[in-house]
Amino acid sequence: MKIRFLAIIVLIFSLNTTKAQYQYLEYVQKGEVGITVGAAHYFGDLNTRAGLNRPKPSVGLFFRKQFGNYIAARLNAHYAQVGYSDTYSKNDYQKTRNLSFNSNIWELTAQGDFNFFKFIPGTKEFSFTPYVTVGIGAFSYDPYTYLNNEKIFLRPLGTEGQLVGYKARKQYSPTGICIPIGVGLKFSLSEKINFTMEVTQRLTNTDYLDDVSTTYAGSTNFTTGSTAALLQDRSYEIDPANLLGREGRQRGFSKQRDQYIIAEIGLSFNISTYRCPSAN
Repeated sequence: MKIRFLAIIVLIFSLNTTKAQYQYLEYVQKGEVGITVGAAHYFGDLNTRAGLNRPKPSVGLFFRKQFGNYIAARLNAHYAQVGYSDTYSKNDYQKTRNLSFNSNIWELTAQGDFNFFKFIPGTKEFSFTPYVTVGIGAFSYDPYTYLNNEKIFLRPLGTEGQLVGYKARKQYSPTGICIPIGVGLKFSLSEKINFTMEVTQRLTNTDYLDDVSTTYAGSTNFTTGSTAALLQDRSYEIDPANLLGREGRQRGFSKQRDQYIIAEIGLSFNISTYRCPSAN
């Protein structure tokens, strides 16, 4: 009887000791996995005034590895749609030019995140921080438009004479490099879940996100009535008596690369552990 009583006392003492030790362990955020939804917008030869009037959807996944409470490295994967049309412009030349495009973007980036404030999920004192992010990535794009309600991809047509050898122009790549630069806010909803808001601009190395960059190749360099001829100069749809597509006339502005932006919100789930607090 005494042995049984002593065993119960020892068990209770062990459980209380373990509980006390657990209460004094230090929470450590190792990383996060998350999902985002938002809107993407394009800036380039068709949207020269940085208008934000035609956003399109985007979704993303990310993994963030924490290096302390202030610095993290992140891997992102995004799908986004972008597009624009000269019909939205207030410039008469662009309205007559009458070009338009849409594109699907698939993107992978590696980024560094830098918190302004100490961030510890699940605490009242350190449950919020603004942050900045910068990195590098790669993306694919496939500009297309519609002609007589038919969806037509533009790159295979060489609308600026790439496929007919005009001025040694070469077909542009379907992939590009981007440099994401952005700002965000992060909130701890609990020890396990965070809420994020982020706006990130993508600088790119291509001027063909919209299939528009240099000068018109001119109708004589295309087969009359071909799809390429009809889409290299669509001013005939606005004013058949005032065609813009004369050889050498400006079609785009090649000295400025296209860009796109993604604004998004997200939920992330913490990967965490516990450790004994430091002597400090």
